[in-house]
Amino acid sequence: MLGIAGLAVLLSTAWIIVTQPMLPADGPTATSVIDPERLKGHVAMLSQRLVPRDWRHVENLDLTALYISEQLVAAGSRVTEQPYQMRGNNEMRGKTYRNVIATLGPDTKERIVVGAHYDAYLGYPAADDNASGIAALIELARMLARDSLPIRVDLVAFSLEEPLAEGAQGNFRTADGGSAVHATSLRAMGAQVRLMLSLETLGFFSDEQDSQEFPISLLRRWYPNEGNFIAVVSNLQGMSMVRTAKAAMRAASPLPVYSINAPSQVEGIDYSDHFNYWRNGYSAVMITDTAFNRNKAYHTAGDTADRLDYMRMAMVVQGVHGAVLAVAR
Repeated sequence: MLGIAGLAVLLSTAWIIVTQPMLPADGPTATSVIDPERLKGHVAMLSQRLVPRDWRHVENLDLTALYISEQLVAAGSRVTEQPYQMRGNNEMRGKTYRNVIATLGPDTKERIVVGAHYDAYLGYPAADDNASGIAALIELARMLARDSLPIRVDLVAFSLEEPLAEGAQGNFRTADGGSAVHATSLRAMGAQVRLMLSLETLGFFSDEQDSQEFPISLLRRWYPNEGNFIAVVSNLQGMSMVRTAKAAMRAASPLPVYSINAPSQVEGIDYSDHFNYWRNGYSAVMITDTAFNRNKAYHTAGDTADRLDYMRMAMVVQGVHGAVLAVAR
């Protein structure tokens, strides 16, 4: 049996592995300013006008893809689409869905991928999940278009991440998930991906005590109990990239940034599109407000645009911008 000293060493080691502690940053470095009103406008468009965006409403998904494409072009990106057909055994079998891909920087062998899904669960507004991620993706494109990038950066808006029915697993775990289609295509062409960043629920924050929940009670000892931070999430193989991304995000804005490296068996660790890049052998992280561990309107009709904090969302985008530049160097 472990003595007290042995248990202390074990817990300290686990804390270091899981949380990747870092010294406080000296202060935010200069980065492009994000207009919170632009983020708010994108979220309102997706969650109020382009609804419903579930898998059965292909026409609205196409309109959403068109909106995203137009915004990415206006931001200065080279935009293509990746259409694919539903293969699942359901009434939408054979219907066409599409990923929207914006490319910036030189056409190098190695690339960075930043992705967010634009579909919604059932018929809900899905402002945080995941209009917030798409809004961030569009404004990130605007920032990166002004940078001199040393390697290629692909910004990808995915379709079909959400479950197809109540109680079902996320569709990203199937071959019909947009991120599964994209990641598999990269592996098939032998593409080199330095890092994939999945933008998943970025807009809900709370300063109230006990507003943050955790999948494991032990984590309460290691993280704040107020939901006022953004998290960088990856598996145990992603420690190096997590540290790089977290350090850059902390340097780019005053928003608190925490991280977790843990096995996929921990609830939520692999709950989004980054899962498919792991499955194809690529390094990937998720940037998130922790979704259902904080936002109690997650996957409900209450996930509306008025509940999001666009000032802090803007800080998240500044942080992601800093992370992309740090990984690209």
